[in-house]
Amino acid sequence: MKGKRNKAWHTRLRLSRFCPGITGVVSQMGMDLLSVCQVEPRRVMWIVGMIFALVLVVQRLEHPYGNLLSSILSAAKVPLTSLSTSQMVGNVSLLNDLSFVEKKNTTDNAFLDSKTRNERDTTDEVVINSTAGFLTASPVSPMVNSSPKVGAPTIVVDSNVTLVEKDGTASSEKTKTSEQLHNDLKQTQHNSSLIRAPEVNKEPEVPVLDVYSMSDMKNLLLQSRSSDHSVIPKWSSTVDQELQYAASQIENVPIIKNDPTLYAPLYRNLSMFKRSYELMEDTLKVYVYREGERPILHKPVLTGIYASEGWFMKQMEADKKFVTKDPRKAHLYYLPFSSLMLEETLYVRDSHSYTNLVQYLKNYVETIAVKYPFWNRTGGADHFLVACHDWAPTETKKYMARCIRALCNADVKQGFVFGKDVSLPETYVHTAKNPLRNIGGNRPSKRPILAFFAGQLHGYVRPILLQHWENKDPDMKIFGRLPKGKGNKNYAHHMQSSKYCICAKGYEVNSPRVVEAIFYECVPVIISDNFVPPFFEVLNWDSFAVFVLEKDIPNLKNILVSIPENRYLQMQMRVRKVQQHFLWHAKPEKYDTFHMILHSIWHNRLHQIKPR
Repeated sequence: MKGKRNKAWHTRLRLSRFCPGITGVVSQMGMDLLSVCQVEPRRVMWIVGMIFALVLVVQRLEHPYGNLLSSILSAAKVPLTSLSTSQMVGNVSLLNDLSFVEKKNTTDNAFLDSKTRNERDTTDEVVINSTAGFLTASPVSPMVNSSPKVGAPTIVVDSNVTLVEKDGTASSEKTKTSEQLHNDLKQTQHNSSLIRAPEVNKEPEVPVLDVYSMSDMKNLLLQSRSSDHSVIPKWSSTVDQELQYAASQIENVPIIKNDPTLYAPLYRNLSMFKRSYELMEDTLKVYVYREGERPILHKPVLTGIYASEGWFMKQMEADKKFVTKDPRKAHLYYLPFSSLMLEETLYVRDSHSYTNLVQYLKNYVETIAVKYPFWNRTGGADHFLVACHDWAPTETKKYMARCIRALCNADVKQGFVFGKDVSLPETYVHTAKNPLRNIGGNRPSKRPILAFFAGQLHGYVRPILLQHWENKDPDMKIFGRLPKGKGNKNYAHHMQSSKYCICAKGYEVNSPRVVEAIFYECVPVIISDNFVPPFFEVLNWDSFAVFVLEKDIPNLKNILVSIPENRYLQMQMRVRKVQQHFLWHAKPEKYDTFHMILHSIWHNRLHQIKPR
């Protein structure tokens, strides 16, 4: 050891003779190294921590929408977490804290055969994360003795999408198409554009009013159209170009003054409606998700006051014109659940809690988002639901906020979004075999009753109505519940014999009486503040209906009597002409309720697309 030190000393001495500058440098480096080595351990740890934090910041800036922590701490086992609470932005409820992370190799494992998927399900569990409406999945290790989530829908493989045997051989003539679909979706999954987060422009702030008049609602509708309402998808698709083309065609449509089947005064813009409807017939493709089990999914209820959602589900799932089996070709994606069966199946009586109902829908959305890439492409903006139960707005506002929601309970004060949501007509169907039974009414000269109402005293408006008008005036036939006649003839007879039919709200803003009045050719008088009437984006309701503010109930007769006779005759004629839009047929017909609901959804989707 001593010899080594002497050797080093002699070496240094020789260097000092020939290169004195080098010797000084070496000495200084040695002193610096000694100084560093003497730094306290806490300071070293502090420096390392700062470097690590800097790395995190840089990665976060490069991948702002990736799940950074899960990639760093990949060994962590995280339980299934719920999505964040929603926040209100203007007139829109937007989801907060949602993000997109790929599930292992691909998000479209739905296109594997059922046996392979079942094997995967026993070895892979999925953790759902969320940001801005985009559900994300990352794999975690299977949990011991894990049990299915309460209320979670069972995944059912759609045999129409893919049938591939385990050894890779075709099981049907559709196999090549299915394999190509699977490969294309995998390629889409790894597209570099996935890194870019979708841009969703906030809605403009709207005034907060106690009561929104029809004029206020029109302004909100116009505001939604003029505002930047677009949703930019994570990656492009040919369907976006098709939607852009359709939107531009509608914006530049020639003016139509008359039409043999459509009466111009009924519509906000007949030319645009007709062209939009034609483009829907020629262009629109809808993919209907097959996941989930009855009775909540795929079980249409065709009678009762919530029958509209059931009839639409039945006819949409059976449709051959609009429905596509290739989800890549779809402009819209239908979530076929029944809000009525959701309540009847899961609601705990007298619990006053929707928690398990909302949880079921959350699980369903997660199933869709993990199995298919399409939800994450737009955050659900090109998905739609049709729900008529009173609770549907509450049940869907958290995890389906970006979807186009067709709702019977279309209440401006309860989160209805103009330009996105659709007001669904509430139709009371008494018999599924003949939904048009007893349609029509007396001609105007055979309608001796000025105004008619009968019904249970739900809510606060109807008791006020009866307080002022029950048995107070012979011209005003205002009752509580009428004695039941055979086939509801007593009620129908009064509507068919009245000039004006009072449509007073119950517990919620919506009432089946609006459609019933049109069904029996009676001019509807709507007493329901903040109610958005059906197909509001298309129909000019002021041309065939009367709107009375709740505060004006004491003055109801004066309001009706003040309407000139020729004006009443004009409105009654228009009720007969608009009736075609509020009828369910065993087989859908042009311009009927099925097509009008679908058109309003199509219409609002187009307004999310910027015309070229």
